[in-house]
Amino acid sequence: MAGNSNVAIYGAIGANLLIAISKFTASFFTGSSAMLAEGIHSLVDTGNGLLLLLGIKRSKQKPTKLHPFGYGKEVYFWSFVVSVLIFALGGGFAIYEGIHALQDPHITEDPTWNYIVLIAALIFEGTALILALKTFNKSRAKSKNLISSIVQSKDAATFAVIIEDTAAVIGLAVALIGVVLSQWLQNPYIDGIASIAIGAILLTVATFLAHESKGLLLGESARPEVLLQVQNILENNVHVVEFGLPQTMHFGPESILLIVEVDLEDSLELLKAEQVMEGLRNQIKQEVPKITQVYIQTTNKL
Repeated sequence: MAGNSNVAIYGAIGANLLIAISKFTASFFTGSSAMLAEGIHSLVDTGNGLLLLLGIKRSKQKPTKLHPFGYGKEVYFWSFVVSVLIFALGGGFAIYEGIHALQDPHITEDPTWNYIVLIAALIFEGTALILALKTFNKSRAKSKNLISSIVQSKDAATFAVIIEDTAAVIGLAVALIGVVLSQWLQNPYIDGIASIAIGAILLTVATFLAHESKGLLLGESARPEVLLQVQNILENNVHVVEFGLPQTMHFGPESILLIVEVDLEDSLELLKAEQVMEGLRNQIKQEVPKITQVYIQTTNKL
């Protein structure tokens, strides 16, 4: 899944960098605060993509004595950092520029640059969003809606790109409406209001992303379907009399820790009991590849 995440992130970085340059150029010639806010937003998104790539790379480090379960949560940490940057740099600056525009309003004489850049940016950002959605759809359950899938997803890098790109498309639409109405009604205040609206959108998106990343950092359990697979394996083993509720925690999108207590047949000798438990560990890892660490404890007195 990490490889697919990289494709979506590379696409977003390339689109955001080109769009940021175009927006800053348009803002320089037109003086539009909404366009400047959008330029900052795209620049922040470019940096965010690089941070997500850094997180993916660092998450692939091998376990060490200091981090025996590996570095999978690096992805979740950098996703949280991205949410903070969107909140502070993206949303904060957009609102600041909007307030500044309301204090010193002026009509853009020739908004042609704005129209060209915004329409082109909508096409590029829309393409990047479609690419990210296609990547995400490969791993999500088709029966669930997108929001529910994002909330339940453990692939922070991919859903962070989706959230960013969605905010970008909405922000571009708001900026375009602001430029059009400002020019059509000859009302310079609309441009500033559009910039504040873009900031509010970014603050909302950043808060949502921070909430999801925080949950993963604290440690979320595996999906119900993963737990069901584990339970089926335990139930179908003739030597397991009963078992406790499997305890799981994600240490990365493709790395899950499993701890479970089992009650084996009392007639089993020590060597046979150890073989049964080792067989269960291997079977769980083989049939549920995302579970990379398995700890089985027995309630029997061996």
